[in-house]
Amino acid sequence: MDSIVILFSLLTSCVSYKIPNYTYNKKLPVALLKEDLTILKKTLEANHPSLYWYNTKDSIDFNFENALSTMKDSLNEVQFKKKVAEIISTIHCGHTSVNYSKNFTKLYKHHLYPMFPLYLKVWADSMVVLGNTIETDSILKRGVIITTINGVSNRLILDSIFKSISTDGYSVNYKNQVVSNNFPAWYKQTWGLDTSYTISYLDSLGNKATTTIKNYSPIKDTSTIKKEITKIKKPNRKQLKNARRLAKRYLQIDTSLQTAYIRINTFSEGRLRKFFRKTMKTISKDEIKNVVIDLRQNGGGDVGTTTKLLKYFANSPFKHADTVEAINRTFPHKKYLKNWWLYWIPMNFFATKERDKKIHYRRFEHHYFKPKSRYHFNGQVYLIQGGMTFSAATMFIATLKGQENVIVVGEETGGGFYGNSAVHLPTIILPNSKLRISLPMYRMVMNKNRPKGRGIIPDIYIPPSSIAIKEGYDTKIVTIRKLIEEKNMQPK
Repeated sequence: MDSIVILFSLLTSCVSYKIPNYTYNKKLPVALLKEDLTILKKTLEANHPSLYWYNTKDSIDFNFENALSTMKDSLNEVQFKKKVAEIISTIHCGHTSVNYSKNFTKLYKHHLYPMFPLYLKVWADSMVVLGNTIETDSILKRGVIITTINGVSNRLILDSIFKSISTDGYSVNYKNQVVSNNFPAWYKQTWGLDTSYTISYLDSLGNKATTTIKNYSPIKDTSTIKKEITKIKKPNRKQLKNARRLAKRYLQIDTSLQTAYIRINTFSEGRLRKFFRKTMKTISKDEIKNVVIDLRQNGGGDVGTTTKLLKYFANSPFKHADTVEAINRTFPHKKYLKNWWLYWIPMNFFATKERDKKIHYRRFEHHYFKPKSRYHFNGQVYLIQGGMTFSAATMFIATLKGQENVIVVGEETGGGFYGNSAVHLPTIILPNSKLRISLPMYRMVMNKNRPKGRGIIPDIYIPPSSIAIKEGYDTKIVTIRKLIEEKNMQPK
């Protein structure tokens, strides 16, 4: 049934669809593209709090000037987005990201194909097959290690893709995960498509081998599939709602290990505060000794919601930051900012201009939050993190890291351990290309004594594994389970 649903989504994505007065991925004249770049630079200079945090002004200026001087021909949206993203990535701010125009995004799913056929998990210099859209391929199966594509090394392929991805500081693990989530799309955007690909890989004996594959496009004859689809009973509204909630947060109790497993994929939506209360009440009632909180897919969200959960686990009062400051609370280029007034109001009524001439959000800088007494958890806590752990999720882990009963497991976070730029995130919409660039308004230094430029390094580092991918088990969960079992075997 799952395969039928997947095929249905692929097939329907090929249906012709148009937006009035919009041509998909059309080319724009050089003059208009240069105007967009100039506007973007001025807007960032006026409001971005950390434009020169990791790079000098001279370097940022050079990147923009070089892009302007080398732009000789008209570009389509994919080409221009790539050029803009490569400039933005040199700011080293994960919250300053570049997205396609709204219309391009609406139509993108109708222009997916043809596509590179392999989904790959990437890290360091490794590429491992997660999935192959060509079902008849018996060679490049899940877990196979790829060494080159068309003679190009993994490292060169990834380095070229990484130039278009923004992240906090110098950590690359976020980039690894972003590319792993959709390797075909990133490969197509950066390297384009060939009619076929020579793939070098390691066979089951570890020997080097090669094979050839072609691009993937959905099959054209859909009559059989459509007949099968009609037999599938569609989920009702309540079932869809519950599925969406489960995708955001989930609780499972393992009574044999007295362990609660909590997966939280966001700190926004999903009625999280109610979920937290019910979860902690259950943990207390069942006398749970261990709590595992999985934040590997959590890109952040509402800081207030994050605080609610922290209160159940923090052993002492905590605050969110040493400094939260903006360089400007007016918007000189507001005509290019979507709903700019929504950010002007809180910055002018709830923030304060200090002697350093910066705009400070004092509540985050001075207010200490007290831990809860009711349902507070005092047992062993395991936090699982990864490259997609970002923003408020990084704040959550950073607050608890080092606490006596907390062990951080996994890989380096995508979000910065020292700090980031966020809080308010208006969107710049460039007038000609309509590209959308997120613009953080505040620089947040969470703790000035932490190392700058990297994510949170786990207490127990567990990298990806080609064997685990092939056999389908979670190395992080398996490791934590062994730790709990070993602890239970120790004499009390």
